Amino acid sequence: MKTLALGSIGSILCLGAHSDDIEIGCGGTVLKLLESNPGLSAHWVVFSATGERGAEARASAERFLARAGRKTVELHQFRDGFFPSEHSKIKTYFEELKSRVRPDAVFTHTRADLHQDHRAVCELTWNTFRDHLVLEYEVPKWDGDLGAPNVYVPLDERHASEKIAILMECFGTQRGKHWFDEETFAGLMRVRAMECNAPSRRAEAFYGRKVVL
Repeated sequence: MKTLALGSIGSILCLGAHSDDIEIGCGGTVLKLLESNPGLSAHWVVFSATGERGAEARASAERFLARAGRKTVELHQFRDGFFPSEHSKIKTYFEELKSRVRPDAVFTHTRADLHQDHRAVCELTWNTFRDHLVLEYEVPKWDGDLGAPNVYVPLDERHASEKIAILMECFGTQRGKHWFDEETFAGLMRVRAMECNAPSRRAEAFYGRKVVL
């Protein structure tokens, strides 16, 4: 199996519809990148983070990005569940964002996600960042929309454990949901590790729909 080094990535843009999406989808990869690439610049955007969930999103982002050389965290208040109807406003924000950031890699939702807000963010990511490495992450949920990813990032156990610990500690509003637990997050990372033969038994997976080598 061919592998590509992540050492050339000096800046990342992480996009999430809701306050825990980035952490669930690519939190371990972000931790690994920040440890591997000292000085890495991170731009973190959550589109719906209001009230208590906004405070959770801020606290979580600060912990995930603690090792970043430079970090920017933006929390917005687009209406949860109604992103398609707010498409023009979110599009306007994406165009403004494009003028400010030049990431080496963009992490966003997958276009096959069954949550309408997630799909809207993915669509606008591709509309806006056309000449970038875009990696689409997955978010497990009751919809049952997990697919067959084609990009894998093996994680050390410490990265996987730190990811889970931050999720469980920062997102108190979500802990009552039947799917939001350590078993869900560890189980998916174990399955993806099996698929890519990761010795560490933990991995995150992505969809790389357009990759230039």
